Amino acid sequence: MLLKTFGWSFAITAAGFALAGVLWGWKGLALVAILSVLEISLSFDNAVINAGILRKMNAFWQKMFLTLGILIAVFGMRLVFPVVIVAITAKLGPIEAVDVAINDHHRYEQLVTSAHPAIAAFGGMFLLMIFLDFVFEDRDIRWLGPVERFLAKLGKVEGLSVIVSLVVLIIAATTVATSVPVHGGDGTIDKAATVLLAGVGGLVTYLVVGGISGFFEDRLEEDEDEAEESAPAEKKSGGSVVGLAGKAAFFMFLYLEVIDASFSFDGVIGAFAITNDIFVMALGLGIGAMYIRSLTVFLVRKGTLDDYVYLEHGAHYAIGTLALILLATIKYDVPEVVTGLIGVALIGLSFWSSVARNRKETAAGDGDGSRQEVASGV
Repeated sequence: MLLKTFGWSFAITAAGFALAGVLWGWKGLALVAILSVLEISLSFDNAVINAGILRKMNAFWQKMFLTLGILIAVFGMRLVFPVVIVAITAKLGPIEAVDVAINDHHRYEQLVTSAHPAIAAFGGMFLLMIFLDFVFEDRDIRWLGPVERFLAKLGKVEGLSVIVSLVVLIIAATTVATSVPVHGGDGTIDKAATVLLAGVGGLVTYLVVGGISGFFEDRLEEDEDEAEESAPAEKKSGGSVVGLAGKAAFFMFLYLEVIDASFSFDGVIGAFAITNDIFVMALGLGIGAMYIRSLTVFLVRKGTLDDYVYLEHGAHYAIGTLALILLATIKYDVPEVVTGLIGVALIGLSFWSSVARNRKETAAGDGDGSRQEVASGV
């Protein structure tokens, strides 16, 4: 099971390390290894979130996530995306932007870093919406019982997630975004308008992609219920459920890719603390991204989220923290190790709570009353 799931990750790691050693020597090999570890540590919570979505998809789309998805993650987000950002923000042509990325590493780093406020606002708003929609939803299983019960009551207010996100965005735009330090120079610059525009873009992207995928998922569930009630009639209909499932899975796949993109922002920016060579960066972060995808599939196939029910809670709280950290990095430098450790700590605590809950259930037996007593982790 382990080798089957992580086999491609192991193979790509070996090939990537060998390529790094040939092209850049021992120094390049070390940089690629460090970047891989950085990406894994920053994105472990991403794997848990992805697993919660991926388990709803069939084997074909799970395979697409590991094949086409990894190409998008490595070449799209770690290689092409920063160059596109440079081209847009610096108003360069595509060829000139590629030339800067390859031949002028210092200027490339400056241009990508100067675009960080917009990137952080977009990704921060997208991730914040994921977190808020999770905590404002009423759930049967609660990790932080009293807190999550209170938030679920607040969540009955229509559109509260959007309202809170917009308030947070306005606060960020009028505080940290008004005096952003100039990279490589003295003084500050006002990025309030940029942050507002990018933040609204992240919010709209979440509402559109998440809304469409949720719509098709609900339709799919309705058709499945109808199929169970009248199986003969469904056979006569020509298999509309299969087509609808394909649409649902497609938009959920898009949703997954946008989530992955939002998680990768801090990794791409943080990688400049290690190297400004675009190819070393793409290779190292790409290897890390491959492990995150393999870990996602592993969690799905092992049913880990069903066995350790608070893992999703811990991952979502880590997402909420990451969203706020991304907004803070518009002005302040937050070490990547801090971001990574917070995520690992929250997921570790949720895992420990899940283990404790399982032990209580085992000790209490199968009685309904006993199960209700351990419904909350804290």
